[in-house]
Amino acid sequence: MTAQASERVDDAALRRTLDDGIAALGLDVPAEARAQLLRYVALLAKWNGVYNLTAIREPERMVTHHLLDSLAVLPTLDELVAGREGVRVLDVGSGAGLPGLPIAIARPAWQVVLREPVQKKVAFVTQAIAELAVANAQASLGRVEELQSPPGFAIVVSRAFADLATFVHSSLAQVAAGGRLVAMKGVHPVEELRELPGSVAVERTLPLSVPGVEGARHLIVLRPR
Repeated sequence: MTAQASERVDDAALRRTLDDGIAALGLDVPAEARAQLLRYVALLAKWNGVYNLTAIREPERMVTHHLLDSLAVLPTLDELVAGREGVRVLDVGSGAGLPGLPIAIARPAWQVVLREPVQKKVAFVTQAIAELAVANAQASLGRVEELQSPPGFAIVVSRAFADLATFVHSSLAQVAAGGRLVAMKGVHPVEELRELPGSVAVERTLPLSVPGVEGARHLIVLRPR
């Protein structure tokens, strides 16, 4: 088998994994967006060899552990912003663009800001946004506490950013009236929930089932008091 044929087989396998995962999550993601998501994985795999953006190096696992893991929050986010126009989302500690870039690709009507303090990661996200033509996404360099971006965000989301109390203290000021903080976690964060400040209330704690990902996943939705 030639290298080119092998590459085609791999691409087909990645598409099947993504398509099957999106179907299992019950999401509506158009074909064009799915193609963008797979191009994002290709860019991430390419840049990762030089810049060490993620510990996951296999494209197959990038589809499950990055793309599908990020997209798994969408049913909840869709519900939280149902009926709203001009939805703005802030991804705190976005790293290589997760979950913000998959969210922006899957929901082009939303405006997504990806905030990250590490310059090399912002450089990658900026390049990915340009190459993939994701018009509704913006890479932003710096700490979330220093972000000046009125009028606030309907959703402020984090994935493997920090403990819940730190997430709240650093990010609460960015939440618009009626907005929510949403934290993506692994095991149920019992101790972190106990240490939450009184400035927020736990609205819901949801177990997530991510196709192809073993281990516990949870989504914590926090409402400003």
